Amino acid sequence: MTLQAWLMDDSNEDPRVPHRRNPNELVSLDQLAELGVLYWQLNPNNYENDLELTNIRETRGYNYMDLLDLCPEKVENYEEKLKNFYTEHIHNDEEIRYCLEGRGYFDVRDKHDRWIRILIKAGDLIILPAGIYHRFTLDPTNYVKLMRLFKGEPVWTAYNRPQEDNPSRKEYIKSLTQKFGVPLAAH
Repeated sequence: MTLQAWLMDDSNEDPRVPHRRNPNELVSLDQLAELGVLYWQLNPNNYENDLELTNIRETRGYNYMDLLDLCPEKVENYEEKLKNFYTEHIHNDEEIRYCLEGRGYFDVRDKHDRWIRILIKAGDLIILPAGIYHRFTLDPTNYVKLMRLFKGEPVWTAYNRPQEDNPSRKEYIKSLTQKFGVPLAAH
């Protein structure tokens, strides 16, 4: 099964529920790619020996990797951290996450500033471009195991919205008027 994405409703209820509009408005992988969001579906049971993952890492320069179990039992100040992840922000670098177990949601802003909700589950590798407004939360199961990939030393600095003068945000906005290059056969 491929990645699922849709435009979110405007409800303020629990962020861990799907928030689908009625009727549901799906977003395709091509629409996500136009925003610079890339996706691969891999085998999470073979991540240590996966040649496709190795190829992605080598081609894109991801030389650092760690694993994160995100759940109340394993993360100190879990609710506070989840609240921080769900605060709209950007990064100066790509955000690369490979879901090995569980489920969660990445929400990204489209060109019209609407939220697109992206469900990630085991096997989904997603790359968010630097400068895109986004946030993350879990689904009601409250568990996800993620592989985090970085170029060089891991840096995870969030810049909360508004960030219109941030160089990464300016570059991202500029790139929306051009076509994103995709160096690997994503999706």
